[in-house]
Amino acid sequence: MNLLNMDAENRVVLNVGGIRHETYKATLKKIPATRLSRLTEALANYDPVLNEYFFDRHPGVFAQVLNYYRTGKLHYPTDVCGPLFEEELEFWGLDANQVEPCCWMTYTQHRDTQETLAVLDRLDLDTEKPSDEEVARKFGFEEAYYNGTVSWWQQLKPQMWSLFDEPYSSNAAKIIGVISVFFICVSIISFCLKTHPDMRVPVIRNYSVTTANQSPSWALDKVQTNAHVAFFYIECVCNAWFTLEILVRFISSPNKCEFIKSSVNIIDYIATMSFYIDLILQKYASHVENADILEFFSIIRIMRLFKLTRHSSGLKILIQTFRASAKELTLLVFFLVLGIVIFASLVYYAERIQTNPHNDFNSIPLGLWWALVTMTTVGYGDMAPKTYVGMFVGALCALAGVLTIALPVPVIVSNFAMYYSHTQARAKLPKKRRRVINVEPTRPPMRAPGAPGAPAGPMAPGMGPQAVNRRMNAIKTNHPKDMMGPNMDGDRSELEAMIQTTPNNCKRKNLNML
Repeated sequence: MNLLNMDAENRVVLNVGGIRHETYKATLKKIPATRLSRLTEALANYDPVLNEYFFDRHPGVFAQVLNYYRTGKLHYPTDVCGPLFEEELEFWGLDANQVEPCCWMTYTQHRDTQETLAVLDRLDLDTEKPSDEEVARKFGFEEAYYNGTVSWWQQLKPQMWSLFDEPYSSNAAKIIGVISVFFICVSIISFCLKTHPDMRVPVIRNYSVTTANQSPSWALDKVQTNAHVAFFYIECVCNAWFTLEILVRFISSPNKCEFIKSSVNIIDYIATMSFYIDLILQKYASHVENADILEFFSIIRIMRLFKLTRHSSGLKILIQTFRASAKELTLLVFFLVLGIVIFASLVYYAERIQTNPHNDFNSIPLGLWWALVTMTTVGYGDMAPKTYVGMFVGALCALAGVLTIALPVPVIVSNFAMYYSHTQARAKLPKKRRRVINVEPTRPPMRAPGAPGAPAGPMAPGMGPQAVNRRMNAIKTNHPKDMMGPNMDGDRSELEAMIQTTPNNCKRKNLNML
């Protein structure tokens, strides 16, 4: 009997979220300086009637927490979100870095998710119209908004910005966006078509010649071809719109520095400036030799296609996917360069081992081109090994290229799927959600018998006959018999007798607390 009593005294019952757990006090002492290692009956969450500690916390996480005390190994429950698991560990005073290696990858996935959500916040993919307070905070006149002293320019500036930079903010902004996309497409098509031979006009030069009988004459010669003049007027109209658009967006931008540093805006105003530079060169530098080389820089106008990212969230996600996959892409390029150099050297010496009058590999630099085309599985066929050893090297090069390219591709695809899925989830997420305020439960102070407001008799507050009946019904309803122990199936009078003997102890403990 003494051993049974000692065992019962060493056990402790923890009620977490309505689920009762029973363990030894020595088990909870295994990890010091934690919440469970400092349990005492003087705590507010201790129930002297049920002789248990109640915690209104997540019961699923606590099962792993208690298992950590028992086994010394902390595992991550797969049915719990990562931030919730961290909050629960912080409440119980445990270190999240003690998660076992087998669960570490699953546990840290939420950190990647939080980074993804932070990136999507910076991309500004929300299509909902912001409130007046958010607009005032964004444009820096929040104080004037609260004071009611907003000027006409402060009211007009956000409207101009939303018209030209946020295509989904209103119907007028959608119309402006359609016009912008139309001019971008017309500019790109015009830039491409004006290089077609049927779209160019020959430049005829008249020069003097001397005939066979030494008499002077003249002849016509086609010196070059220029684009049709219609393309020039098309470019003028398109660039007039681009100039107006970039000026309005710059004037109405909430942050001028961020506007200038934006990569898409850099492409925009460099492409617009290239048009005016071309006009100046055609007027003042057309007689300079090799002036056509300067036109090469006008190719940056094709980069205007990146302006479509303002109108398509998919393009934003695609660009962000490449940014997030920079390490994998760098690794891919490194292995490609390494394989190209190795196989170019091998095929150069392999083709020289046997007699090969039609050797295409006269140098290693020429082999670099062949190795690049082979490893990327393009295979132009302009260069090919002729010897058996060279063919064997070519086969190895092709296999290595397939493996090198195939390995990083799933990572890039998974990054795109992750960004796209979170974008779709954010689009369906309500913008305003109810916030829950955390309130810690409190326990009313114990009063000594005979004090004002205290019940008559030796029982403590909350331990009258009605409270006993309610507590007994709650125990029988919520707790199965196999968890309650054999004594709970006894007579109700035994429990009431036990309760009658506890007030003095409870009173002493609470007086010590006071």
